[in-house]
Amino acid sequence: MTDAGYFPHASRHGRVRKSGSAQTIVIVCTEGAGWCDLDGKPYDIRAGEVLVIPARMPHRYYADARRPWSIWWLHVTGDDVADLLTATGITPTTPTMSLSDPVAVTQLIELICDALAVDETAASLIAAAGAAWHLLALLAGQGRHEGRGSPIALVQAHLRLHLAAPVSVPELAAMAGFSPSHFSARFRAVTGFSVVEYVKRLRMARARQLLITTELSVSEVASDVGYDDPFYFSRQFSAVTGLSPRLYRQRSLEETFPLD
Repeated sequence: MTDAGYFPHASRHGRVRKSGSAQTIVIVCTEGAGWCDLDGKPYDIRAGEVLVIPARMPHRYYADARRPWSIWWLHVTGDDVADLLTATGITPTTPTMSLSDPVAVTQLIELICDALAVDETAASLIAAAGAAWHLLALLAGQGRHEGRGSPIALVQAHLRLHLAAPVSVPELAAMAGFSPSHFSARFRAVTGFSVVEYVKRLRMARARQLLITTELSVSEVASDVGYDDPFYFSRQFSAVTGLSPRLYRQRSLEETFPLD
């Protein structure tokens, strides 16, 4: 691990590296969209997808002009990177992948950021490296699941777009073309979570983003992600993150991460 960070609503954000980067770059898009020109070939990146740029490969990438992306990013290097990337199925000619569980991926990048923000002692660097290894291993596992355009992926995209809406498993099952019982089993097999737990984690990921990037009150954040009761929201947030919304915002404001 060399660098990591978060860039919300990155209007007019982009990078051009004619000689590539010394490290492999991993970019996770959580909102909006962007595109990447990798060694002369264009690729679109959408919310819920990861882009991997191999070390030393010429590239340029930009946020979409109308729907600028929000991204978590990291630079990684080391002997294990090539093997882990091979296991994901991501290659220089297929550098993007739809994530079956973007929440778990972004949580690991948050852990990396937290470790790098502490100091540059061996303990902190080892913690960051361990989380990065876990992240690439998780991508390898998710790469074996259903991709963009599959019934479950379409339901996941629907849930991200209607984050605050009530959740109906029968309606989602009908959307996917399965019976409710088959859909629930298939959804858990792909994501590792029940529908209810998956939606909760999506909502908490959005809540973390709002707490970091806006001045909305906790009650307003709760309402934005689908909770009428701010106290219940706070309990759910604490159960997922280990911190209350106010403490999470306070700690986040004390830390900044460079983007490169």
